[in-house]
Amino acid sequence: MLPQYFGLLGGALLVIILLSMAIQIINEYERGVTFRLGRLIGTKGPGLIVIIPIIDRLVRVTLRTVVYDVPVQEVITRDNVTCKVNAVLYYRVVAPEKAVVNVQRYHEATIQLAQTTLRSVVGEADLDELLSEREKLNQKLQKIIDEATDPWGIKVTTVEIKDVMIPEAMQRTIARQAEAERRKRAVIIQADGERQAAVQLARAADILSKQEGGLTLRTLRTASEISAEKSSSIFFPLPMEFGGLLSRIDLDELINKSSARESSEQDHNLENESLNEEHHDEKKQEENDNE
Repeated sequence: MLPQYFGLLGGALLVIILLSMAIQIINEYERGVTFRLGRLIGTKGPGLIVIIPIIDRLVRVTLRTVVYDVPVQEVITRDNVTCKVNAVLYYRVVAPEKAVVNVQRYHEATIQLAQTTLRSVVGEADLDELLSEREKLNQKLQKIIDEATDPWGIKVTTVEIKDVMIPEAMQRTIARQAEAERRKRAVIIQADGERQAAVQLARAADILSKQEGGLTLRTLRTASEISAEKSSSIFFPLPMEFGGLLSRIDLDELINKSSARESSEQDHNLENESLNEEHHDEKKQEENDNE
């Protein structure tokens, strides 16, 4: 009786073990690639699935997006600058059968490909391009890695260069270059502003000169602005017609008249002196005669 009892117990345990091996639960984010006697028979899941124990082999593959931080890679750029770069890789499995059959350990293969491609792409770019056109390099990296992993049933969604580390001496050189560029732009902007101001001033002067009384109004506006400020400046407004009056006076004629006036005054003084001398001589002669 006892041996029969142990036989039933052993049979029940064997059935439980076989059922546990035959019944599998696949999560929603997973798929089960099934091999029967070493031959691929398809993908199963998600949910409850049944396989033949010992004969069938189930390989679980996750369909969730995998995020991998690519380690720091030391690279020499095209213009012979040594720098260190790292990146982040986002990929997911879209064909579980290819990911299991076409490549051994698809995760390791993908990250090794990402590291190699990162060094290759960065090495083909200049330092300025690496710093200013990072989006272009990201797209190039994503395209190359995605095309290479497509036979493995893997879709690379994004590749982003995270950080670029350059030597300290090169950082100082870049800072000096940026400062010189900013100074150049400042000088250009200032020169362009002066040019525009000169054009506007010329237009304003032309308008004021054509309108009668325009310069007078502008003078009064300037006087009000000066009086509003706390300064020790003394402002003497003059009529604008005074300038027109001066422009109509012939300066050469004024100089000639002044010279003629001075010469006539000198001649008149000489004549007075000669008359005085003659009168003095006559008086002296009369005194001598009287003696």
